[in-house]
Amino acid sequence: MELREWWGLIESARSSCRTDDRDPPGDPVPGAVLDLVAALPPASIVAFGRRFSAVFDSAYLAPLWAAAYLIEGGCGDDGFMDFRAGLMLQGRSAFDRAVADPDTLADLPVVQRMGTTGEGWLGCEAMLYVARTAYTRSTGSPSGYDEALATPAAARPSPARGERWDVDDDAQMRLHLPRLAALFLS
Repeated sequence: MELREWWGLIESARSSCRTDDRDPPGDPVPGAVLDLVAALPPASIVAFGRRFSAVFDSAYLAPLWAAAYLIEGGCGDDGFMDFRAGLMLQGRSAFDRAVADPDTLADLPVVQRMGTTGEGWLGCEAMLYVARTAYTRSTGSPSGYDEALATPAAARPSPARGERWDVDDDAQMRLHLPRLAALFLS
């Protein structure tokens, strides 16, 4: 699946939900993505899953993880997985901007609300399982998905790429993520 087609599915789901500011509970966007992907042929669902992994891995960046740590008040491995998956649901433009400069997350309405009211959530664990769930819904079994995905793939990144700094040091966070620090640090 081409990158443009993959992002097209995400944008179609976002448009169908008529929301620019997703926020659980009751967030309709993950379900809309699932419905669109489940309507694809099984081979295309697998291709969606592969493209998901590539996009997901492109955001495995230490500066973005530091931003997630600041926004969420801490962020471990699982939390950063959910964060990157949820960031995808903000759309390609927001995702690409955040990957290039994590401080641009301060532009997202949900992040602004989180910084001012403490309410909201950017992460989305359900997005991590969309392809597998869609494949199961389409074929009746997840095992074929696992077998199809078992073909050799590019190595997963480890550790997170990019500049690192002490995320518990407010001065470092203010230096590297000034707009987010203004929202989340007193």
